[in-house]
Amino acid sequence: MTATYVDIWDACLHQIRNEISPQSFDTWFKPIKPVRLENMVLTIEVPSQFFYEWLEEHYVDMLKRAIRQSLGPEGRLEYSIVVDNSHSANGASTVKMPASSHHVPPTPPSAKHSANPNLQKDKPIPNPFVIPGIRKFEIESNLNASFTFDNLIEGDCNRLARAAGFAVANKPGTTSYNPLFIYSGVGLGKTHLLQAIGNMIKQNYPQKAVLYVSSERFINQFVEAVRKGTVNDFMNFYQMIDALLVDDIQFLSGKEKTQDNFFHVFNHLRQSGKQIVLASDRSPNDMEGVEERLLSRFKWGLNANLDVPAYETRKEILRSKMYQNGIQLPEDVVEYIAHNVTTNIRELEGALISLLAQSSLNRREVDIDLTKSMLQRFTDQISREITIDAIQKIVGEHFSIDVELMKAKTRKRDIVQARQIAMYFSKELTRHSLKSIGLHFGGRDHSTVIHALQTVNDLVATDKFFKQNVAEIRKRISMELT
Repeated sequence: MTATYVDIWDACLHQIRNEISPQSFDTWFKPIKPVRLENMVLTIEVPSQFFYEWLEEHYVDMLKRAIRQSLGPEGRLEYSIVVDNSHSANGASTVKMPASSHHVPPTPPSAKHSANPNLQKDKPIPNPFVIPGIRKFEIESNLNASFTFDNLIEGDCNRLARAAGFAVANKPGTTSYNPLFIYSGVGLGKTHLLQAIGNMIKQNYPQKAVLYVSSERFINQFVEAVRKGTVNDFMNFYQMIDALLVDDIQFLSGKEKTQDNFFHVFNHLRQSGKQIVLASDRSPNDMEGVEERLLSRFKWGLNANLDVPAYETRKEILRSKMYQNGIQLPEDVVEYIAHNVTTNIRELEGALISLLAQSSLNRREVDIDLTKSMLQRFTDQISREITIDAIQKIVGEHFSIDVELMKAKTRKRDIVQARQIAMYFSKELTRHSLKSIGLHFGGRDHSTVIHALQTVNDLVATDKFFKQNVAEIRKRISMELT
């Protein structure tokens, strides 16, 4: 009697069960479903892109051994990845991926929204005045489809901002929330909400031109337009957008010419009944280095803050992440993580991934003891904050410059650059204000610090050697924290 694909997969599971812990088997192999067997290729269905990547990284060799033992040396494995698509007729679709023992294949376009949004690369924005015949709705929106209102858990921390965003997404440009200005600390969901608004507008109004862009990218595009003499094209392009979503708007600080052009784009869009949504790490009242006429416009609509999620909301966020990635964990584990990781959503996700990694690498069940052990190391690491003095020392050693020279009133290029990089990391990695950072560098004022941050951002984007230096310093600081 010929073996079916179910028989083959059962034989594989029998072998795999003997090689890993029961908890790892239940977490990573029980959710898998065999789909078909054709031409010595067994296709298995996995519940998410994350699930697929985890299998490829941790279990691919074991899977290959099991397949070859069951099917022979010519046996091969292929994944069918379930892609959540709540707007499709069937609610889900699948993407086929071959198994690989050498590398994880790039994320397929149709599964892009299952990948890490932080790895999403910016695509060039086509300019309709340079590419004749392009229609507004064909402009690339730069949105990540994984950011939706469905997976943006609601709580007291975000209820106002989420409700306002939902209203804007349903009636862009016609509510009193124009602009909608969202602000919060790091890792609390600004980008998620911003892109969820854009995705819903695209869903509700397919003919509208929706554009998500970071302020750094807007700045770089403007600088390039000035260099090429295409500022009119740049302005015309942005003024034809129906819904403009700008992330990290605080980085316009100190960029006077860019602010002037953004001011005109802002005015044109709002007067034309187009929607503007902005996100920042601080409220307009706390922004420095931004023209008053822009700040007054940022306050025209609604300013909505995102706060740290409460305990019950953190539990719901963890359950949502587990569901999205096809993972199950004991309830006491979920409660323990939610109780102990209280800073932001990004660190909640990091704790979850770290726990799964510890379980897999150590072949231990995910239980409360493993969770406590992992979380102790995790919280120790994220709670440690490097000092400005330590940053100055690391930067000084990297460039062979005495720390006191970075504080001195010298304009030598190498010393100025080292000082600016140290200021940049001081702002990114400590809780000090701009004024406090300036005081640590020889009593300089906050505008000097703002200029340093902008200079470093610009040079990282344009100078490969400078970018490499910053990356090496970041690595040394990370080692200091471990």
